[in-house]
Amino acid sequence: MALVKLAFQPGIQRDGSRYSASGAWSEGDKVRFRQGFPEKIGGWQRATQSAFVGTCRSLHAWSDLNGSYLLGIGTNLKYYVERGGALYDITPLRGAPVTLTGPFSTTSGSRTVTVSDLSHGAYPGDFVTFSGATSVGGLVLNGEYAIQAVPNGDTYTITAASNATSTATGGGTVTATYQINTGLDTTVYSNGYGAGTYGGLVPGGTNTGYGMPAPVLAAGDKLRLWSDDTFGQDLVINVRDGGIYYWAAAGGLATRAVALSALPGSADAPAIARQIITSDADRKVIAFGCTDYVTGVQDRLLIRWSDTENPAVWTPLETNSAGGLRIPTGAEFISAVETKQEILVWSDDALHSMRYVGAPFEYGITRIGFTSIAAPNAAVATNDQTYWMGTQGFYRYDGRIAPLPCSVKDYVFNDINLLQAEKIIAGSNMGFNEVWWFYPSANSQENDRYVSYNYVENVWMIGTIPRTAWIDKSVEDYPRATSPDGYVYFHDIGQDDGSTNPPSPINAYVESGPNEIQQGDQFGFVWRMIPDVTFRNSSANAPRVTMTLKADEFPGGPFDQSRPSGVTRTATVPVEQFTEQTYFRLRGRSVSIRVESTDVGVAWRLGVPRIDVRADGKR
Repeated sequence: MALVKLAFQPGIQRDGSRYSASGAWSEGDKVRFRQGFPEKIGGWQRATQSAFVGTCRSLHAWSDLNGSYLLGIGTNLKYYVERGGALYDITPLRGAPVTLTGPFSTTSGSRTVTVSDLSHGAYPGDFVTFSGATSVGGLVLNGEYAIQAVPNGDTYTITAASNATSTATGGGTVTATYQINTGLDTTVYSNGYGAGTYGGLVPGGTNTGYGMPAPVLAAGDKLRLWSDDTFGQDLVINVRDGGIYYWAAAGGLATRAVALSALPGSADAPAIARQIITSDADRKVIAFGCTDYVTGVQDRLLIRWSDTENPAVWTPLETNSAGGLRIPTGAEFISAVETKQEILVWSDDALHSMRYVGAPFEYGITRIGFTSIAAPNAAVATNDQTYWMGTQGFYRYDGRIAPLPCSVKDYVFNDINLLQAEKIIAGSNMGFNEVWWFYPSANSQENDRYVSYNYVENVWMIGTIPRTAWIDKSVEDYPRATSPDGYVYFHDIGQDDGSTNPPSPINAYVESGPNEIQQGDQFGFVWRMIPDVTFRNSSANAPRVTMTLKADEFPGGPFDQSRPSGVTRTATVPVEQFTEQTYFRLRGRSVSIRVESTDVGVAWRLGVPRIDVRADGKR
C-alpha cells in the first residue's frame, strides 16, 4: 500500500480534453488560487442602504476636501453620488424648467395620467418633476415621476400614487423639470417594431406608423454607458455619445450636475463625447470621440482637451493650452485608460500611446500596434501594467502588446453573448493580484459570468457572479461592485452572500482532471483518504467541505459505469475541521477530486490530500 498525493497545477485548465487536464484543475466556481492552492473567494456585503434605479455601468471613488468618501454611480436611468451608504441623485437636467397650464388629464378609477407638453422631447423611462400643481381628479401630482409611455411628441403618461376620483383636466400652473433622456440597459442593433422606440415614434413628434422603423437611432435607444473622473474634489461625468457634465462638491449633495457648457466662462466645450478623462499630468479634462471645435459635428476619432486647470475653456488659443488631435489609426475611438506615464487609447483596430509633451502641442499620439478590445470598459490598469479582453483573446501592455496565454480562452469566448458584449467590464483586485472580467454568457442578456487572472502566479479562474460594474479598493478598504439587483456591494469581506438577509451561503467548488493512481495499465483500489484542508477565518462553529472522489477506467468513460458488486465508483465524504481520515471503496485507473462548500460562514483552503492505494489488477 502507498499514499498517493493529490497535488495539482494551480489554475483552471478548461480548453483541452479531459485527460489533458490530468494533474490540473478542470472546473471551478468562486474559487481563487493563492501560492498554488485553491481557496474559496471572500464574500460580499451591501455597501448602500437602498437600491439605485436602473442598471449601473460605472463606478468612481474619491474623497472631498472634508475627508468624506464619495462614490459616483452611473446607471442607464440616473447618476448618483453615494456617501455613507446613502444615495443622492445628481442626474443633470435637460434644459430649463417648463411652465405648463392645466397639463394633466385624469380618468376616474385609473392611476394613469396624461400630461400635455408641446414638443416635450421625452422618452419612455425618462424622469420629470412637477411642482406648483393643484388638485385635479382628486390628485395632487407634485413630485418626481417616471414617464411610462409617449403616445406622441406632445403628450406622455405617468402613473399616480393612487386612482383618480374623477375624469378631469387641469392642475393649475405647473413647473415641469426634465432630467436628461435615459438610456437602455441592453444593446439594440436594429430599429423598428420591438427595437428602440416602440411603433416607430421619432422623438420630436413624428410618428411613422405602427411597427414602422424610425429613420435614426435615437439617443435614448443606446446602451447607457458613463465615463467619470474627478477634477479636484469635483466630478466630471459623460454619457457615452452624449453630453459632458460637471458636479461641484461645494454645492452639496442636493445639487445636480450641470452641462459643462453652463459653467461660468465656458467656451467651446464639446457638446458630445464618447469618454472623458482628467489628466493627472497637467490637470486638463480630455474628451475622446467628441464634437469638432469648428463644425460642431461629432468626430469619433477626435481628441480634445481643455485649458490647464480650467475645465470650462476649450477654445484653442495662443494664450491657453487647450487643443486637440486625431487618432491616426482606425475608424472610431473605443476606449482610453490612464496609466502612470501615458494614456492608452484604443480605436476599433489599434492601440495608441498618448503622452504629454508640453507646449505648444501639449500632447502627442503614436500607434503602438494593431489589436482589438471587446468593449469600452474591458480594460484596466493595475500594478504598472494594463490588461484587456479583446474580441478573441486577452492582452497585456507593459511597454509592448503581448497576448496572454489563457487556459480557459475557448471556454470563455465560446460562451459570450456577442450581441451584449458591450456590457463586458474589467476590474482589478490588487489585494489578490487579480484582474476580473464580467461578461454575459451565451444565454444571458446581462453579465452573469466572470473570468479572472492572477498576474503574479499566472493562473486563470472562472465562475458565476452577476456584476455590472467594479472598482478596486481605494478610499475604501474593499473592492466594490454593483449587481443587477440595484445595490453596491463590498467584496472580499466575510464568507457569505450578503444580498439576502440573513446572508446566504456561497456555493464554491473546484474539481480536478483525472489523476492516474497506478501506471495507467493497472487498476487501483482506493480505500482511505487523509484530507488536508484549513478552515482559517471561518465564522461557522463547525466549518466543513464535501470532498468527492470519482474513479474511471477511461477518460471518455462515465464515472458510474458497470462495476463489480460492492465497489463504488464515486465516494462523497464530509470533511470537517478535525477530520483525520475517512474510509470508502473506490476502484479505477484514475481518480478525480471535487472539493465543495455549501454552508454559511465557511472559508476554506485546500492543501494536498493523500489517498491510500493498492494495486488491483489489469481488468
